[in-house]
Amino acid sequence: MKIAFVGKGGSGKTTLSALFIRHLAAAGHPVVAVDADINQHLGPALGLTDGQAATLPSLGAHLPEIKEYLRGDNPLIRSAEEMIKTTPPGHGSRLLRIVEENPVYASCARPIALDEGSVRLMATGAFTEEDLGVACYHSKVGAVELLLNHLLDGPDEYLVTDMTAGSDSFASGLFTRFDLTFLVAEPTRKGVSVYRQYKEYAQDFDVHLRVVGNKVQGPDDLEFLRREVGEDLYACFGQSGWVRRLERGDEPPLRELEPANRGVLAELKAAADAAHELRDPRRYSAQAVRFHLRNAESWGNAKVGVDLATQVDPEYVLGAEPVRAADV
Repeated sequence: MKIAFVGKGGSGKTTLSALFIRHLAAAGHPVVAVDADINQHLGPALGLTDGQAATLPSLGAHLPEIKEYLRGDNPLIRSAEEMIKTTPPGHGSRLLRIVEENPVYASCARPIALDEGSVRLMATGAFTEEDLGVACYHSKVGAVELLLNHLLDGPDEYLVTDMTAGSDSFASGLFTRFDLTFLVAEPTRKGVSVYRQYKEYAQDFDVHLRVVGNKVQGPDDLEFLRREVGEDLYACFGQSGWVRRLERGDEPPLRELEPANRGVLAELKAAADAAHELRDPRRYSAQAVRFHLRNAESWGNAKVGVDLATQVDPEYVLGAEPVRAADV
């Protein structure tokens, strides 16, 4: 399953995504975690020190070798230099799997040992001094979009992405690459305004959205979210002394998380697993092609110097390939 966490800055989406990742890992599931936020905090939320988080490799810095690996023997892509962030896979392309060793993971992923289980962590990379004034952050998350276009995940495997805050997620086609999106909303006007904007933008793209209320302190907060969010409100995470300890630099074990809040994590997993039945490989592949053609016409053809529409393999559907038993 490919899961995204989005929300207003300060809503707690990074904390909840990290807790969800911990919950999956504690149950023994293979997990790849991706920090795609402009503010790179997922590593510390998973227990890394600031120094350790600062040494995580940047996906953006490894984009040329990522492209070369994914290109494989696809005859429609003449070189890695002609690939852009939306280039879809075709016959001959290499696909990524959650449980495997490959050059992309070797260069860009780092194993993180948790108190219960372990995960692989990848990060888009923070803004550097060279980026300031000349680059937008979406050029960095393009590596994540390319990886998800080529990811073939099996049952009970999870890729969880902490997305950039607010509606900036819509600056690329990345928001369509997930089986389920959890929008974290505080019980405030600003908190639900991001929900309304996200839902409006996503409604034409079959994005499966569930709202997770956060920092809910009592019945009034719950009633506010129910009134403003309606049936999209899936679960509510309450005030947490465990989270406060984590934010202060402690490393409390997951088993000490409040039972009610740990129950919320189980509810999120149930929603994610239920979304598996809604998968439509043809729609997923068609959306990848749609955004690729839009990006090609808008800027890609001019930048690369070729007609990128010729990279589209019209008969290829990601997910039509059988998942090998060794990879599950």
